[in-house]
Amino acid sequence: MHKGLLWGGKTQATQERSADSLSPDDFEFIRQTVYAEAGIQLGPDKRSLVIHRLLKRVRQLGLPSLTAYCNYLRSPAGSAEQGVMLDLLTTNVTHFFREGAHFEFLAREILQKEWSNPARFAREFLAWSAACSSGEEPYSIAIVLSEHALRNPKFRWRVEATDISNRVLEKAMLAVYEEEDLQLPQPTWRARYFQRGIGRWQGHWRIKPELRQRVRFRRWNLLQTPYPFDDKMDVIFCRNVLIYFDREVQRRAVQNLIGQLRPGGYLIVGHSESLLGQLVSLRPLQPSVYRYEPIGIHQE
Repeated sequence: MHKGLLWGGKTQATQERSADSLSPDDFEFIRQTVYAEAGIQLGPDKRSLVIHRLLKRVRQLGLPSLTAYCNYLRSPAGSAEQGVMLDLLTTNVTHFFREGAHFEFLAREILQKEWSNPARFAREFLAWSAACSSGEEPYSIAIVLSEHALRNPKFRWRVEATDISNRVLEKAMLAVYEEEDLQLPQPTWRARYFQRGIGRWQGHWRIKPELRQRVRFRRWNLLQTPYPFDDKMDVIFCRNVLIYFDREVQRRAVQNLIGQLRPGGYLIVGHSESLLGQLVSLRPLQPSVYRYEPIGIHQE
């Protein structure tokens, strides 16, 4: 064995382990940064996830280790990199019509019962996908609204979609999905709302332009107010996000969200999330579906 490796040097395996390790101080720095910027709590069980998701970025930047990456994040030159880190650590698992009961509620209880009267068509119906990820949720909302418009030609609608991650927003605006991702409730919707890819896009489908233009995407942090909308929403989908917040940040986020709702509007959260007891102005209608009923304000 080489003397240097025996006494003072490092083997290649040791160097790799060093590059892949994350010290307690560095992990705490990442945890605090993510919490301060996005309100998301990263528990000790997320340590391996953080390492896995950041290592590729470390290598892209040509840095020798995660420690060097954290030092870069701490420096003035690395301030913009914090946004990239948030992109990489944001969980973005979704698919079309995920938690389908929510879309059934939108179609049956909101649109059919409240928005089939032509008297309501004087104004536009507004929906907000508040954590839109790669676009499947807002496009699913748009399909439901478009179907309602086919039966009610004077019904006007628009979907706003926001997310904290630039990476997933780029995919959402491209609106291209693999064929296996298109598990739709109605088989006819594929031909109606998607274009089949050809050439290098074989096996992919893209949302048709007439639907894409009804959905507006932008980067936004749910904890950042005021929100960038001129009008109040009729329904807000904010699903599977609040679960990552602690109780106080969750309460603040919900307060912000209902401030963007019309009286009588709806807030829909994930099935694993509950807002019971948080705000008296939210009336539960079914699991994870709430109606905003502010006291003393006339409802439409």
